[in-house]
Amino acid sequence: MLADLVAGALEDAAERQLSVGLADVEAAAALQPAALDALSFLAPADRVKIIAEVKRASPSRGDLAAIADPAALAARYAAGGASAISVLTEARKFKGSLADLEAVRAAVDVPVLRKDFIATDYQVFEARAAGADLVLLIVAALDQPTLSHLHDLIVSLGMTPLVETHDAAEVSRAVDLGAALIGVNARNLSTFDLDPDLFGRLADRIPAGTIKVAESAVQSVDDVAHYRAAGADVVLVGEALVTGDDPVTTLKEFLSV
Repeated sequence: MLADLVAGALEDAAERQLSVGLADVEAAAALQPAALDALSFLAPADRVKIIAEVKRASPSRGDLAAIADPAALAARYAAGGASAISVLTEARKFKGSLADLEAVRAAVDVPVLRKDFIATDYQVFEARAAGADLVLLIVAALDQPTLSHLHDLIVSLGMTPLVETHDAAEVSRAVDLGAALIGVNARNLSTFDLDPDLFGRLADRIPAGTIKVAESAVQSVDDVAHYRAAGADVVLVGEALVTGDDPVTTLKEFLSV
């Protein structure tokens, strides 16, 4: 599944590049205001912090929410206390777009994460051109030289990489990069199975001073509390917010942990 998602994202990026070349995207990125310092927004505090996600669909669950106005939803998240907004920009399985990211960026004053299957310089420059402050890098999808190169490129553009891991070896690879923001995703991106205890088993492998992000397997306050007790500084939440009746109330409940 992960290989298919990456291949599809790269095909779509290559098609966009036929219309807007790398030099043009680089120029557009250079014209953007400086990226927000995401690390300051997500720094450890006496309560958990939340990255709230704009997410229409997923490969494992299919359609989740129509989200006709992603900017309005993101503004509600920010007003409700989210420390950052994650925007799915992958079109095939998640039904997102860079236009969603641009709209969200214009609507909020907190950092915005481009969540996609990033594997090329072009996609990184696209993220900055669209106003992203953070960019997801999935360790499982990249060899170490490519991972290191993209990490450094993201940093050089003033953005923050969220380096996502799924096992101890991947955490070690993220640490070797000097990543300041390391996520542990409870969802196996090959099988899409969930392991909510994975973060707790890996958290001690992430060095002190690195911001720890727990991803996936969050449906309730108890799930957030479980991650917080295991050492999470930040929890990324998507489905529980977009599928509930009142995302702001749910967000505030999560933030009470």
